[in-house]
Amino acid sequence: MRQSNQTQVTEFFLLGLSDDPYTQKLLFVLFLGVYLVTVLGNLLLMSLVQVDPQLHTPMYFFLCNLSLADLCFSTNIVSQAHIHLLSRKKAISFIHCAAQLLLFLILGGTQCALLAVMSCDRYVAICNPLHYSNIMTWRVCVQLATGSWRSAILVSVVDTTFTLSLPYRGSNSIAHFFCEAPALLVLASTDTHASEMAIFLVGVVILFVPVFIILVSYGLIIVTVVRMKSAAGRLKAFFTCGSHLMVVILFYGSAIITYMTPKSSKEQGKIVSVFYAVVTPMLNPLICSLRNKDVKEALRKVTTRNFPSSLGFCH
Repeated sequence: MRQSNQTQVTEFFLLGLSDDPYTQKLLFVLFLGVYLVTVLGNLLLMSLVQVDPQLHTPMYFFLCNLSLADLCFSTNIVSQAHIHLLSRKKAISFIHCAAQLLLFLILGGTQCALLAVMSCDRYVAICNPLHYSNIMTWRVCVQLATGSWRSAILVSVVDTTFTLSLPYRGSNSIAHFFCEAPALLVLASTDTHASEMAIFLVGVVILFVPVFIILVSYGLIIVTVVRMKSAAGRLKAFFTCGSHLMVVILFYGSAIITYMTPKSSKEQGKIVSVFYAVVTPMLNPLICSLRNKDVKEALRKVTTRNFPSSLGFCH
């Protein structure tokens, strides 16, 4: 039973990834490097799509939304981690923790929905190319993008409400480097079964529904590609979808391990969280676009326009 004289927790202490000062400094440098690459890659992609008319297509419109979500997602986590890696008192207020959790879920949920939308876009482009422009109109694209953000906000509010409505009157030390639902539920001073079930059901909606859409889309794409007579056409289709599939595997694999599997060790949970919260937002623009021929051409044109003399000298 809970003691009546216990008061509600007003702040939490993030135990972080390590309590060794040398390791903390090393992690600070690594996180800073990853974050700078994340910012540069995502801002570069969004800028190129804005300035190059050839990139004004549905696929790159959705990639811009994904890059925005990646950038905000990483900033929400890494900025707080940087502060705590260099500070002695690793405290975070209850309100700040709630805000970080809500933003984390909104941005992560948006990424899930956008990846599903992008798979549908690839399905239409490959399986129904003659009607692609009629189906994927700008109105439809805007509706799909805004729908991704809105659905993520809805399920995130539900998830956050079930997590933070629990009483926290005991320990306030979070065995993690940011406020995440599984790490917070451990500290609740009451039975968390109902909240865990609610979070599991929300996880089914935001994780498995998009995964189902992605699997169906790519199943139909594979059937269409196999039936293609042109080897060049098959290669182009697989190359176009390969980057997206790689991002899907990286993001969904780590997220499902965290939210949809039996409780693992704290250290394993931290490592998985580092991967999808810090590393994946850096890899997404590199995998999805910056290796793409269209993006490389757009980058070359922008560079030539801004530095013509130096490029001419190099030639």
